[in-house]
Amino acid sequence: MLYIFSGLPGTGKSTLATALSRICNGCYLRVDTIEQTMKNAGISLEGPEGYAIAYALAEDNLRLGMNVIADTVNPIELTREAWRRAAENAKSAFREIEIVCTDLDEHKRRIETRKTSVKGLTLPTWKAVQNREYHPWTGDRIIIDTAGATPEQSIQQLCNELGLSADWYLTAT
Repeated sequence: MLYIFSGLPGTGKSTLATALSRICNGCYLRVDTIEQTMKNAGISLEGPEGYAIAYALAEDNLRLGMNVIADTVNPIELTREAWRRAAENAKSAFREIEIVCTDLDEHKRRIETRKTSVKGLTLPTWKAVQNREYHPWTGDRIIIDTAGATPEQSIQQLCNELGLSADWYLTAT
């Protein structure tokens, strides 16, 4: 199964994607890690190179029978379709998941106070997040609104939507 995450920075996307990776023992692909590693190696990014690498890695791991969790902003239909195509090429099912934070004050606070585990990654400012290109969804997807919810509540909601049990994970954290 390919779990395709989508959402603006600071919505809780990486928190939920990493939790799901642990819950379903899946391969975790974070485009921020791919792109920053390329930059750290002196490779300049001209466009969607990081996404293209992530699509290829997803296909490889799906063909091996692994669950894959794609952690990306996934802002436009072109990227969303490319993820679907990666699953279809690997003859795998997929689920699309959009993470939102409808409380703008909370979202802003998260952006202004968060840290990253990706070495060298410069996190976007609140203004950059507000100005980021992000097209509205038109297709079917799971929507998780993290506003006013703890990470544990959001993980439980996501697992309920996916038909997975998060009990062992939530008691272990």
